[in-house]
Amino acid sequence: MKLTHIGGPTAVLDLGGLRLLTDPAFDSPRDYQLPGRVMTKLTGPALQPEDLGPIDAVLLSHDQHKDNLDDAGRALLTSIPVTLSTPDAAERIPGVHGLAPWESTELPRPDGNTLTVTALPAQHGPEGCEPVTGVVTGFLLSADDLPTVYISGDNASVALVADIAHRTTTGTIPGIKARPIDIALLFAGAARTPLFDGQPLTLTSESAAEATRLLTPATIVPVHTEGWAHFTEGPDHLAKTFTTEGLADRLRLPTHGVPLEL
Repeated sequence: MKLTHIGGPTAVLDLGGLRLLTDPAFDSPRDYQLPGRVMTKLTGPALQPEDLGPIDAVLLSHDQHKDNLDDAGRALLTSIPVTLSTPDAAERIPGVHGLAPWESTELPRPDGNTLTVTALPAQHGPEGCEPVTGVVTGFLLSADDLPTVYISGDNASVALVADIAHRTTTGTIPGIKARPIDIALLFAGAARTPLFDGQPLTLTSESAAEATRLLTPATIVPVHTEGWAHFTEGPDHLAKTFTTEGLADRLRLPTHGVPLEL
């Protein structure tokens, strides 16, 4: 797989002849006024939508927050053939195909084979956060001849990672063969806001390290660790934590706009 990190949660994945885009966020740095608070974007994207070339599908973890789907990203969806997200997002955005947790769909590949995309549970904050932060999904990408890829989405729960790793390696996801996860895109950065008294809304560096052990032997690519004021642990913090935990050999830090071969 080749990954090109555009910034925040946004990356292009080249896999099996398909080009997939995660959580499109292409606005320039700005403040977003929200009820009772401000969300501040600090850095712009490494690439603009017109620089991407053809995209076959968008994997949208959720549509409720500007750091995962902003104004420019929302406009881009109308030009993409397939957008996969939560059932709630499908109700709010015309043309989005919603997948419930553990539900799968097939994307046709140019060689005549398919890529299976399976929705995975994610928890955007502490237990019981959904009425406030909304429903979020992760994704599993799988095919017999390709690496198996886990995209966490905005998930703060290590327990969910443990369940996903167990189900993937034991073959207990309906229709998915047992196999280890080869590559994991972990949305980390310890996002914190006044919600839930500042409890993390995404994985902290320490919980990302814990998740990494659960996902052995997967290569870990952290995204959504920077670029916004509410992210409290950037890529340097995460890399230092992984070194301390003896996991540096599992970590691949992407450079914005530079393709990373995995």
